[in-house]
Amino acid sequence: MVEAFVAQVREASLSVLFTDYDGTLAPFVVDRGAAVPYVGVAELLNEIGGSSRTEVVVVSGRPVDEVVSLLQMEPVPEIWGAHGWEHLAADGSRTVFPAPASVSDAVTFCRKRLLTLTSEGQVEVKPSGLAVHWRGLSSGEQVRLREESLILLRSVAGCAGLEVRPFDGGMELRFKGRDKGDVVTEVLASRPEGTPAAYLGDDDTDEDAFRALGDKGLAVLVRPEYRPTRAELWLRPPEELLSFLESWAQAVR
Repeated sequence: MVEAFVAQVREASLSVLFTDYDGTLAPFVVDRGAAVPYVGVAELLNEIGGSSRTEVVVVSGRPVDEVVSLLQMEPVPEIWGAHGWEHLAADGSRTVFPAPASVSDAVTFCRKRLLTLTSEGQVEVKPSGLAVHWRGLSSGEQVRLREESLILLRSVAGCAGLEVRPFDGGMELRFKGRDKGDVVTEVLASRPEGTPAAYLGDDDTDEDAFRALGDKGLAVLVRPEYRPTRAELWLRPPEELLSFLESWAQAVR
């Protein structure tokens, strides 16, 4: 499967490499500000993106500026942050899609309530809504925070027209209307039909992108342990991820 896809990349004048960040390019760590890529990943992405034959597009739940700081790619590639609510184009131009005005009060309310359940470092307000993190807590605290957060966030989501989505190490209260699948659809719509594309992702939020990619490209699950997924290929990081990226880099050299 990899060989056949790489052959398409080798023959094409343009291809697109979509990739999630946390859990895909970088391992999960307790300190979210220290989640740097696996050794060798940024160098390979720089080579792939610098070839002029592949566009690297990073699609993350993080805000754009956090991805820029952690990824350390030069030049900075196209980045979609906050599940598609923020966009940094390759030319440096930025777009922030306005959040629905009706939900801002709901996010503020949830933040205040969550801070009665856990510390401020576990609660993150994002351009796409709000996240509660429990990585690094004891197993008992994780269970408690997960259960109590789920009750709170679901009750608010049902009233405010939001959605609750799990991710590896936490849970999000998200605005409806944009997700990673929308990013894939919009990017590919502006590229020539038939452009080879792959999407690398690890958790539930990447399933939206896998679904949107469909038969237009290769959906790749990147994580140490397998889970049920729409992806066609499973890579264990970092070795298998690096091998895949190296094959892509060779194809566009």
